[in-house]
Amino acid sequence: MRQAGACELSMEHPPPPRASPSPAAAHGAGAGDAVLLDPLERESLMLNMDAALHVYARHHFFAWTQGMLQNLVRHELLTCALFGSDPASLQVESFAAPDVDPAAIGDLIHRDTQVLPNIIKSWEDSLFHPVSLELQAAGPLADSPLGRELVRIGTGRMIGHGTYDIYGKPASLFIFARRAGSFGPRRALLLELIVPFLHLALVRTRVHQSPAEPGARQKESRLLTAREQEIMKWIRVGKSNIEIGLILGISPLTVKNHVQKILRKLNVQNRTQAVSKALALRILSI
Repeated sequence: MRQAGACELSMEHPPPPRASPSPAAAHGAGAGDAVLLDPLERESLMLNMDAALHVYARHHFFAWTQGMLQNLVRHELLTCALFGSDPASLQVESFAAPDVDPAAIGDLIHRDTQVLPNIIKSWEDSLFHPVSLELQAAGPLADSPLGRELVRIGTGRMIGHGTYDIYGKPASLFIFARRAGSFGPRRALLLELIVPFLHLALVRTRVHQSPAEPGARQKESRLLTAREQEIMKWIRVGKSNIEIGLILGISPLTVKNHVQKILRKLNVQNRTQAVSKALALRILSI
């Protein structure tokens, strides 16, 4: 399963060079232009649009973007930026692969004055067409803490697109980063088509969220013992019973017994469902 973190970013004046419009944007590609979707892409797009309409909570958004959405835009790191009433401030959330720490990325985004503001400015300058960026180890943008970390974990290939309001001001921006392959015109077109659904789904999670009642989280967390919660944390990042046993200094059989108890307590059928249920109950946090 994947993880997520959150932070707040204050925009500064980003230095050059800037991200460049994607090939699709550079050539004016659109739904009726030269870039056409094949039947499988159209089917995947429709399935993702339908899935987006069923997102009402953050764990729904997490499960969708790190599951089905990967068929449209494969990525290891998704950064979602929502513009607030203060144009100099962004609310930013990160959703990542198991081997990428979103909390660490979120902290770096909080202090970043180069990479993310650069993409935002380039997106505005491109008249809100998708923009792509590939960080080079020796490049100026990679000389920031965030840039160095993205290069280190291999997620320096990025494409960004978002939404804007009736006044032509940015409302949101979604940045996908990946390790292998490039984001060509087809991904840019798919991004243009799915981003409005991403925006509405993310905003819907904010509208429908309700503060937990006092003590609710403590009560839910008591469903699992401390050891079971510890094992759940390792299950969440994709560790096997053998790996968890080595980490905790216990036998794989003992781990298996704990996992079976976890499944029974959460009333789920498998490890993936267990992680989703634990996230929903706030036993694990996104």
